[in-house]
Amino acid sequence: MRLHAAALGIAVVLAGCVSVPSGPAPVSSVLDAPAQQAAQQRLEAREATVAALPVLAFSGRVALSKGRDGGNGRLDWRQEGGAYRVTLSAPVTRQSWSLQGGPDGARIEGLDGGPREGADVGLLLREATGLEIPVAALAAWAAGARADATRFGPAVVEFDAEGQLVRLRQDGWTVDYLGWQSPEGPPPVLPLRVNAQRDDARVRLIVDAWTLDDGAVDAGVP
Repeated sequence: MRLHAAALGIAVVLAGCVSVPSGPAPVSSVLDAPAQQAAQQRLEAREATVAALPVLAFSGRVALSKGRDGGNGRLDWRQEGGAYRVTLSAPVTRQSWSLQGGPDGARIEGLDGGPREGADVGLLLREATGLEIPVAALAAWAAGARADATRFGPAVVEFDAEGQLVRLRQDGWTVDYLGWQSPEGPPPVLPLRVNAQRDDARVRLIVDAWTLDDGAVDAGVP
């Protein structure tokens, strides 16, 4: 499927930005019962910490694609409870579009034809851009947490030999974790490189910095 005219404009916006390498996903190892339980407990502790944060925000580089169409750009994401504001931009062209919303709907600005609004953010993005982006769940997934099971269904998780989360499957998406912050820093330890895919839709993310409770945390990504 070809992208709509608005999405072709986004491809121009994204042109010339730093690409996000996909890389192979780490191979998950089978853990014995005690190690599996310990890994699950660490996951639940991170989820509880993330859920308690009044602000969860990150900035970085993103690659979006739907089939053979897509592009790369800078991404800034700010989440406060169920409310979010997402900005995608190209520093070279200084063009951008933004998405703002929450559980009751969303508004997208910066596209040809003026702002657009809709009750379903996923449908709004598909109609406006031709892209498929799991906005409602991506903040949780980007933080290495499962999204709300009442909205997105149960999640299946996989851990590596050290008990670190390497893969999460939920709502038809497969989320691979390719890099994490150093465990020596303050909790929670957050992902640095995340790939999400459902069918021919892909989101590849490199986080340059996390912001927790309005305090910036350098992710340490070159």
